Amino acid sequence: MKSASLTTGLLGAFSLLAPLSVWAADIPKAAEKQPMNMTAIVMFFIFVAVTLGITYWAASRTKSAKDFYAAGGGITGMQNGLAIAGDYMSAASFLGISSMVFAKGYDGLIYSIGFLVGWPVILFLMAEQLRNLGRYTFSDIASFRLERMPVRSFAALGTLCTVILYLIAQMVGAGQLIRTLFGLDYSLAVVMVGALMILYVAFGGMLATTWVQIIKAVLLLSGATFIAIAALAAANFDLEKFFTMALEGVKSSALADHKKAVADGRNVLAPGGLVNDPISSISLGLALMFGTAGLPHILMRFFTVSNAKEARKSVFYATGFIGYFYILTFIIGFGAVVLVAPDNQYLDLVKGTLRGGNNMAAIHLAHATGGDLFLGFISAVAFATILAVVSGLTLAGATAVSHDIYANAIMKGKVDERVEMRISKGAALVIGVIAIWLGIAFEKQNVAFMVGLAFAIAASANFPILILSIYWKGLTTRGAVIGGLMGLFSTIIMVVLSKTVWVDVFGHAAPLFPYKDPAIFSMTMAFVGTWFFSITDGSERAKREKRAFEAQSIRCETGIGAVGASKH
Repeated sequence: MKSASLTTGLLGAFSLLAPLSVWAADIPKAAEKQPMNMTAIVMFFIFVAVTLGITYWAASRTKSAKDFYAAGGGITGMQNGLAIAGDYMSAASFLGISSMVFAKGYDGLIYSIGFLVGWPVILFLMAEQLRNLGRYTFSDIASFRLERMPVRSFAALGTLCTVILYLIAQMVGAGQLIRTLFGLDYSLAVVMVGALMILYVAFGGMLATTWVQIIKAVLLLSGATFIAIAALAAANFDLEKFFTMALEGVKSSALADHKKAVADGRNVLAPGGLVNDPISSISLGLALMFGTAGLPHILMRFFTVSNAKEARKSVFYATGFIGYFYILTFIIGFGAVVLVAPDNQYLDLVKGTLRGGNNMAAIHLAHATGGDLFLGFISAVAFATILAVVSGLTLAGATAVSHDIYANAIMKGKVDERVEMRISKGAALVIGVIAIWLGIAFEKQNVAFMVGLAFAIAASANFPILILSIYWKGLTTRGAVIGGLMGLFSTIIMVVLSKTVWVDVFGHAAPLFPYKDPAIFSMTMAFVGTWFFSITDGSERAKREKRAFEAQSIRCETGIGAVGASKH
């Protein structure tokens, strides 16, 4: 991919989740079927065998809805922190951010920091409140004092939109990545990922998903640590020498991005202005920060611990693991500049890209530092990473169908737990089949905008309603539903009318919406809409909801009445 097209992609609406977006967009265009990597395949099947064993064990321990949705509330803060990190550190982050640093230099750090700043919001404003107020999903909090049917229906809609859009991009990226790294057929790879995620979720529930994510997090952190240490060892662990070598690597590189940087006189160790429009910069920051706090599969993890104290510990540990991971990706990116860029065996000299696409920087660095064996390990870890993420997404979608829509919106809480669990498992199967079908159908399509759209929905629809339901006494059912829907639909409309879809996908000459990043506008519409339609709601229902805020606030802050409160 040429430098200009990469820069355009980074500045697009999908810059909400730029590393994943670039990864999903770039791999289908650049991936070519490679010779079968037997080391990677063997290591991957070892991982699959272990996790299927965990699923069998988890299935024997999953007897109730609480077991299925929240692992029985028995996960410790340390374990949950690792699982959250495993859910959050996708293959796209690993490959995308390191490759962005490799191609663009210092500017890649912008996104590493952006993904981190959302966690203090969760730690100080949400973690304890989520655990005290909810049971299984964020709609439990949003509907705590509001009318069940409309609020849960909206929350389920927001969850399913986020999950399906996210899953499509993950499945397409998975198929292309496995085709590139393992030499397997695209459709086979998509079916394999889909079948395994259905097994993890339908039979093992949250307990199996949690341990899959923990194992994946340990493998990914271990592999990334080894790559980073090996890269630094090339400079004798002298950071000044390391970055000097990176500058020399850029000058001797045949990569198109590096040639352009040299021609422009740009220092890759200094900011280069990837996002230089003020509105786009602010919008990107809002989406990175608050999108994280609105992702349903991340929010579900706070209900797997016994009490609010463990929920806070979860975020503390997760922030540490994730922060460490993003430091590693920064080192890996520059390590690839030092060891991969000057070596033409890793480059496609005709296209001016890395072999397999510009997002393969970390993979090629693994080979440069550890040979074929370590390349196989990292390839298997990348596949395992995808499995962990799609399992968490599938569980969140299945829970929205069974717990939010069926058990609470339709049956109004009067439902047999066994029936609810059967519906959840059936929903996991349906979501998995849909994800496989769409993943195959979108093989040739640029699905990057779907990732940005999913993240924007989380920031513009899910987060505003969640945070206002916790902290604003004046929130009413009418305000929450109308404001949330305004955030949801305005996000979709603005992304569709932006250059990313209107021009690049539909082929029109010019976009109807001038900005490529909608978060600053759609979040504002959601908050203003929620506020306006709440303060103008004079119904008796609204008055009851406002009076109920005091009781909610007491439980929110003290945990009195929450499950596990006695363990506080």
